[in-house]
Amino acid sequence: MGSEFDLISRFFKRPVPHGMLGGGDDCALFQVTPGLALATSKDLLLEGRHFFPDVDPFLLGHKALAVNLSDLAAMGAQPKACLLGLALPAFDERWLARFADGFYSLADQHGCALIGGDTTRSQAGIVISVTVLGEVDPTRAMRRDAAQVGDDIWVSGCLGAADVACRILAGELLDTEASQSVSLLTQTRQALEKPTPRVQLGRRLSAYAHAAIDISDGLLQDLGHILQASGVGASLQETQLPVHPALLGLSDMVLRRAVLAGGDVYELCLTAATSQRHHFERIAREEGIELTRIGQITAEKALHVFDQAGQLIQPLPQGFDHFRD
Repeated sequence: MGSEFDLISRFFKRPVPHGMLGGGDDCALFQVTPGLALATSKDLLLEGRHFFPDVDPFLLGHKALAVNLSDLAAMGAQPKACLLGLALPAFDERWLARFADGFYSLADQHGCALIGGDTTRSQAGIVISVTVLGEVDPTRAMRRDAAQVGDDIWVSGCLGAADVACRILAGELLDTEASQSVSLLTQTRQALEKPTPRVQLGRRLSAYAHAAIDISDGLLQDLGHILQASGVGASLQETQLPVHPALLGLSDMVLRRAVLAGGDVYELCLTAATSQRHHFERIAREEGIELTRIGQITAEKALHVFDQAGQLIQPLPQGFDHFRD
């Protein structure tokens, strides 16, 4: 097994942009554009909890950074740099090369230089920790406490695919859906293992949105964070939710859980005044990303979802909890 320094030198020692000091010193150095605020976020990925042991390491490298870039997108921030912490049970050259290529591929796409981090040996599977650093105009940062009564509620992309893929891989899909499992997994697995962070979309919409969040823990749970922080409620129409087309043949129970509460989505949920609808629709067309109005912010401090018959859905499915089995 190679040393920690061999690992870093061989797989994570790529050049950083001019004006940055990357790995090799006790600290990395970079400058934030004058007048902008530093935005930062961190996520942990644990083998067996956040990804399956047989995942393609290239896709895992991509996802390790993507889930963090999604947080920057939700604030309307531009990525600048990142730090990587990696704990591995063994020095596997092929795995490391694939992981690094996946990580750097997405980092280069978004101008997010890897400027440092740490590695160690793990006795409990693979552990990945990424910290992203970005910059944002503080007057345009989309905070959770900024939703206003009467706002439209928007969501990007399609919902439910990642949850269904995860449940198929975990062997949790209901028996009644088993005949569709192979086809479903083929159509949904990329949503789980190669999510697309909506960085450019978040930056453009920040000029018109009030509040935003990425819905990595499920639409209802993450929208609930906006409602709690803003002291408001919401009314959603189930028929308006953008369901991934591969899921349309599933039972109502499986579909509702996947769309309303399924995690690992990494899409944006935003609120904005009704007067901004034409801006949202224009930007969605220009970016080639589906952007759907799914409901409205209300004064009543409750989250209501109505089915196609106009009936209140009760109880609502619960989102992902990192400490719940």
